[in-house]
Amino acid sequence: MLHNLTGWHALIVLAILLLVFGSTKLPSLAKGVGQSLRILEDEVREETPARDRAA
Repeated sequence: MLHNLTGWHALIVLAILLLVFGSTKLPSLAKGVGQSLRILEDEVREETPARDRAA
């Protein structure tokens, strides 16, 4: 689905994000996304052994 994206597409998306959110809010936005991904990974790791035991 995303195999047609090139480096230029990524630059355009980053430029639009910079215009929308501004340079001051981007670091806090990235930090929030990183923390959310860490929490998601922890939850997935906790669920995997319980699912294996139930089967």
